[in-house]
Amino acid sequence: MERRSFVASGLAAAATAASVRPANAAQAASRGAPFACDFAPHFGMFRHHAGEDVVAQLEWMHAEGFRSLEDNGMRGRSVAEQERIAAAMTRLGMRMGVFVLNPSTAFGKVTFAGGDAAFTASFLDDVRASIEVAKRVNARWMTVVMGDLAHRLEFEYQTANAVEVLRRGAELLEPHGLVMVLEPLNRRDHPGMFLTRVPQAYQICRAVNSPACKILFDIYHQQITEGNLIPNLDRAWDEVAYLQIGDNPGRKEPGTGEINYARVFAHVKAKGFTGILGMEHGNAGAGKDGEKAVVEAYRKVDPSR
Repeated sequence: MERRSFVASGLAAAATAASVRPANAAQAASRGAPFACDFAPHFGMFRHHAGEDVVAQLEWMHAEGFRSLEDNGMRGRSVAEQERIAAAMTRLGMRMGVFVLNPSTAFGKVTFAGGDAAFTASFLDDVRASIEVAKRVNARWMTVVMGDLAHRLEFEYQTANAVEVLRRGAELLEPHGLVMVLEPLNRRDHPGMFLTRVPQAYQICRAVNSPACKILFDIYHQQITEGNLIPNLDRAWDEVAYLQIGDNPGRKEPGTGEINYARVFAHVKAKGFTGILGMEHGNAGAGKDGEKAVVEAYRKVDPSR
């Protein structure tokens, strides 16, 4: 599922339904217990149980043990809805994960790599607008997708252009303690993108040299582009601020593909990671049964189990 699909699904309406009942005593004991890792679902993931209202969905997530949320499309919500979501999360003691900082340019043909002054101005406008949203919803991290390659330029010039734009953005974010996290996207699902690999993102973050510019390590994308997940995560660790989840193939919940998520999560926890792990994937199954399977999948691979 592509990022744009997540934005759309996060805003979609759904029918109201009753909350799930634990199927056995073990599930009953774990329901509501916080996960050892701070997994963050997105709106729409549990709509068959919680209904269409975003606050009801937050309450259902919390009742199942989730303590964070990510919402790629937060920038597109009304101020009133943003404030309502933030108030509910404060009441529930939940953290806000990423939203997309630059939705207007994330998948456009004008990119960070091109050295275009109009693009830079547009991106900085996105940064300023996202700062206000982040304050409103108590967010710290915001995803930056760096767009397409600039095919007429040598790659080293593209990298220098990207670093300069990001430095300008970081200057705006630093005074607010906010962090843009750069997401490498795999070439299979997103051909022609400039940023595709974690080592590349690491190089860029080192060059930007700001606490406001870090890496979003999406385990699904990195399994496709590089694999060797734990060693690569260790090498990039100093620049990693946020993780996202999706099994491969299929980009569904852990246990539906080839990645040993129990081992990955145990490693992340052992390293002392206290940030958020965003559940940026679809549900393998349909309806309520599919939603229950997602929760059960995370209970199975959570390091506390």
